[in-house]
Amino acid sequence: MSNGKDLALTHVGVLVGDHDQALEFYRDTLGLEVRQDMPFAGGRWLTVGPANQPGIEFVLETPAMVPDEAARALAESRLKDGAAGLLIFTVQSADDTFARLRDANVEVTQEPITQPYGVRDCGFRDPWGNHLRFSEVQG
Repeated sequence: MSNGKDLALTHVGVLVGDHDQALEFYRDTLGLEVRQDMPFAGGRWLTVGPANQPGIEFVLETPAMVPDEAARALAESRLKDGAAGLLIFTVQSADDTFARLRDANVEVTQEPITQPYGVRDCGFRDPWGNHLRFSEVQG
């Protein structure tokens, strides 16, 4: 029986509306690497992750991948209202990351700011309404 000390996070789901568009955004715009991209019965298993963190993958999940009809309807509803997931990344420079993503026409939610808790960060939204933050640790 597990006491919880053997737990390790490997995958996080990110709700998206379209796999090809998600791949373009998360790989080509953000710069994440593709970990897995394979079809399966009724869908496509597509994961991406940061190059320097091989143990973590973001599952780019569409509502069609949800096998339960009620849960699938809820996922579709969330997409209509803005998926509102949250991913926070650390970066070497919040200002440089901000400029790169702004210039790529990613929706800005917050320009770079130095937070009282010791990071300089900025915010964006992916095409489905998920919140993305990029934090530079200060000091």
